Amino acid sequence: MLSDKMLKALNKHLNEELYSSYLYLSMAAHFEEKNLKGFAGWMRVQSQEEYMHAMKFYDFINSVNGKVTLTQIDSPKTNWKSIMEVWKDTLEHEKKITSLINKLVDSAMQEKDYATNNFLQWFVTEQVEEVTTVEDIISKLELIGDNKSGLYMLDRELGARAEGGK
Repeated sequence: MLSDKMLKALNKHLNEELYSSYLYLSMAAHFEEKNLKGFAGWMRVQSQEEYMHAMKFYDFINSVNGKVTLTQIDSPKTNWKSIMEVWKDTLEHEKKITSLINKLVDSAMQEKDYATNNFLQWFVTEQVEEVTTVEDIISKLELIGDNKSGLYMLDRELGARAEGGK
């Protein structure tokens, strides 16, 4: 059984994951506007992945007889000055989510809530992957610089994720 404190924290994080989905969809729309279909596709898949993360929280809360409480989702940013700014914002956001997951783990451990701690371990591992993936994309963008051919190739590479690759 979840404590009230843990239930509140899990519900808050469920809403953070929904915001993440909304943010990445906004980034996808930004890239669509710039005719960067591969970048847009990558962000759209990421938006769907974040929604699935939210649903994992939703399902877990329900499975332990907690009450899911959805709250208002803030409007995401909609304009960026450069491709790099989008990815740096993405990295900053993933680091924030990592920190929030770590705080949830800390709370679960303090409360000796082993079921919640076990549930959260998947997210701990997932966040390592999320941050590393975004850092890799930023490194590629730094190598490419202003090279339009390189940008075209990266757009194609990222678009492969939308077609079933990761």
